[in-house]
Amino acid sequence: MCVYFAFVTPQEARQRLAGGEDYWNEFKVDVNDDELAEAVVCLANGGGGALFLGVDNDGTVVGARARHGDLTDPARLTALVANKTAPAHVVAATTLEIEGKTVVAVEVPQANGVVATSGGLYVRRAVDVQGRPQCLPMQPHEAMARIASIGDRDISTIPVPTALGDSIDPLEIRRFRDLAGRQGDAVLADLGDDDLLAALGFTTVSGEPTIGALLMFGTSEALARFVPTHEVAFQVLDGLDVRVNRIERMPLAKAMVELTAAVVPYNPEEEIQEGLFRFGVQRYSEVAVREAVANALVHRNYAITGQVRLAIEDDTLTITNPGSFPEGITTANLLAAPPHARNPRLADAFKRAGLVERTGRGINRVFQGQLALGRPSPDYSRSTSSWVEVRLRAGPADVQLAAFIARSDRNDRVDLRYLQVLHEVRTERRITSSRAAELLQVSQDEARAQLNALVERGLLEARGEQKGRTYHLSASVYRELGDPTGYVRTRGFDPIQQEQMLLTYVREHGSIARRQASDLCQLSPGQASSLLRKLVKQGKLVMRGTRRVARYEIVGADGDG
Repeated sequence: MCVYFAFVTPQEARQRLAGGEDYWNEFKVDVNDDELAEAVVCLANGGGGALFLGVDNDGTVVGARARHGDLTDPARLTALVANKTAPAHVVAATTLEIEGKTVVAVEVPQANGVVATSGGLYVRRAVDVQGRPQCLPMQPHEAMARIASIGDRDISTIPVPTALGDSIDPLEIRRFRDLAGRQGDAVLADLGDDDLLAALGFTTVSGEPTIGALLMFGTSEALARFVPTHEVAFQVLDGLDVRVNRIERMPLAKAMVELTAAVVPYNPEEEIQEGLFRFGVQRYSEVAVREAVANALVHRNYAITGQVRLAIEDDTLTITNPGSFPEGITTANLLAAPPHARNPRLADAFKRAGLVERTGRGINRVFQGQLALGRPSPDYSRSTSSWVEVRLRAGPADVQLAAFIARSDRNDRVDLRYLQVLHEVRTERRITSSRAAELLQVSQDEARAQLNALVERGLLEARGEQKGRTYHLSASVYRELGDPTGYVRTRGFDPIQQEQMLLTYVREHGSIARRQASDLCQLSPGQASSLLRKLVKQGKLVMRGTRRVARYEIVGADGDG
């Protein structure tokens, strides 16, 4: 469906003509039917605009010829444009009297997809280096860019009718069959080439290959011709020096295998001995690397020129891909949003080849893989509207935490939320339900339920009530982490000690405010208020003043008691 423009008024037409030709306005003295359709297609594939017939290039009104007998019928002109464009593009035409001459104004709405003339001509609006508007042939990757920018369709389904002959690499078809047979959808391993492409949705009804077929199985020459936006890069950097710099066009299954293999020499495993327990800790989780590479290849915007780039520098592995997150996905809901593939056919092919898990929760596995090694969480904070970037930092591993997780995983499946909470309380010593909600990207009620479940498992302990409630690691977990004194430091003072500390402070200084009580006993303001009210109720303190200015004194002071 097209968006209709309002009809141009004579006053508006004069303003446009005075402004001269530009990206949105085209002047023609006269055109035949085919030239008219081409001019409309050019504007429609740009930002839309207006075509004025009967106007010279410099804006001089010369008058348009009558196209239908003694006049030009706007309705017939509109029908002509619809018949000579594919898909039919509806314009708004009108005739105007300017300077005593007839001008035909054709308002052209921007196309919702890509439009061509009925003769198969694709052109687009552009501006040259001198600022002059022009119509240029639309290349295949430019058509893809337009489709992707307006979200019209999965670009991997776009047919490439001329991509015949040697465009598909039989070795890549064989690679896919081997992968599917070993670890994916084994049914695909026994299909012939044409049937395999059809089963993956990489051919049209008439059997023409699509962009998806080329991305998965195309030769480098075919990729360079039909998907010139696609490149894969692997780099190893040492400060300003580039030790490895490999940039190629390769089909996606091959890129997945080769990129993950390229990381192996730079991902040594450190063997850790914890008592009788021995295990290995890699710099980067193999699962995290695999899923992050797959996400970059499957979800990148293939209409944008750029590279899927994997770079290793110092202790950080960075994976970048062109294009923003798929619609509806942000860094704030990465872990909780339903799976949403930008290129569904490619995502399905990866799953059926066994290259990624079938649930579509690849990012969750990136987080889980790194956290299970005692490493920091993956960092997506540098992502923008133009690219997605994930950074996996090796850093110094928390070996005790990694050992504890590995032991726990042998007996009880360790899920991502547990790992996130465990890392947080290990680092910050405490966590609240509001912080857990932010961390886990869930509601506060769901976060509280998750924390309470960990309390029931004996992994966390809770302190305080209601909004002031906090959670910390249990004594048994601290013992297993080899830090029994950490429990005492984290738990702080027990209620009896806190009461005595408050009473001692008041005897020495005469009174205490809630803020001072909070600092003294390392409590939240709400917890401090609760403890002070308890002492007032017990008759040990008396409150002077109200609310924020209230101070608490020993009972008996100034005649009380």
